[in-house]
Amino acid sequence: MTVLLYCRGFRDYGGIMSALGSDSWWKKTLYITGGALLAAAAYLLHELLAIRKEQELDSQDAIILHQFSRPKNGIPSLSPFCLKIETYLRMVDLPYQNYFDGRLSPQGKMPWIEYNHQQVSGSEFIVDFLEEKLGVNLNKNLTPQEIAVSRAVTKMVEEHLYWTIAYCQWVDNVEETQKLLAMDGPLSDTLKWVLSHLNGGMVRREMYGHGIGRFSKEEVYKLMEKDMRTLATLLGDKKYFMGSKMSTLDATVFGHLAQAMWTLPGTRPEQLIKGELINLAMFCERMRRRFWPEWFVEVDDLYYDGDSESSSSTGTPAGLLDFDLFSRTDTLDDSDSSNNSARHTHTPTPDSDHSLFDSDVGTGSENDIHLKEELMPDLEV
Repeated sequence: MTVLLYCRGFRDYGGIMSALGSDSWWKKTLYITGGALLAAAAYLLHELLAIRKEQELDSQDAIILHQFSRPKNGIPSLSPFCLKIETYLRMVDLPYQNYFDGRLSPQGKMPWIEYNHQQVSGSEFIVDFLEEKLGVNLNKNLTPQEIAVSRAVTKMVEEHLYWTIAYCQWVDNVEETQKLLAMDGPLSDTLKWVLSHLNGGMVRREMYGHGIGRFSKEEVYKLMEKDMRTLATLLGDKKYFMGSKMSTLDATVFGHLAQAMWTLPGTRPEQLIKGELINLAMFCERMRRRFWPEWFVEVDDLYYDGDSESSSSTGTPAGLLDFDLFSRTDTLDDSDSSNNSARHTHTPTPDSDHSLFDSDVGTGSENDIHLKEELMPDLEV
């Protein structure tokens, strides 16, 4: 039976190849090569997404953060929601373990967390869950009116601005974005192309379903500019969006604006945030310095000089150090002492007593720090 099936399959294959014509040998080569490349790409993609699928996780009293792999240009994530949640965890000083498995939650979301064997997806639900289970609350000092404003701005950012930035990343500048994907191997370029264009197609479809994707490119960017100007007006000359104290809104806005700040060189979002709306750039840099001490940037990355080559992300030192556990207890300056009650307190352990980066990684040479202070003195927290 097996022999008959094999022979039948061979005859079918021979018939297909004969149909191509004896004078079309190059077509045969193209079909065979293309098929092999697609098969290899599918296999590597499967391995990439399932590389840790079989590993067992113990989330007992530990926060496991599932998110996409770090991109190549130094920014923690190309996903504004992944960056939002990881920044939030650092703001409330909760130790967590990253898990770059690329596996979506049962609801098809990324990021998602596990804690005490409970799974939570969706950034809003993650924040609610951590507030309920661990007692953290960045918004405890806000008035009811400020909480209402914060929620309204959050919805503008996550349900409107998000799509315009995603359009810029994955549709209008997909070739540049695919270069930031962290993949290695002989077929890495092919995989990057496949993944970036698949994501671009998905963004197009979801934008169309949302409604914002039914407008022209110029109209999408006009909507983006309105949202960014609204954020710049709301921030004004304040340190954070709701005043001198941090709130959850800061993590939300930072996750989205960081994409315009550091992943889209030469584009309209970067021109706005590093030019006319410079207070947004100052906010992003303030957040980066305070909560991401291992994330390095060049001085030139803090402003737009009209030359996309000089502001390209390829000049940014690559690579966040992917330690398994991060906690930033005892890394806060004196100005944070009054806000300590808004963060979860836990018994110090060798793994969580201080930031893993305190003694091993600096924030740049003294000359670089002095230069940045001279250029942008108001960025100091």
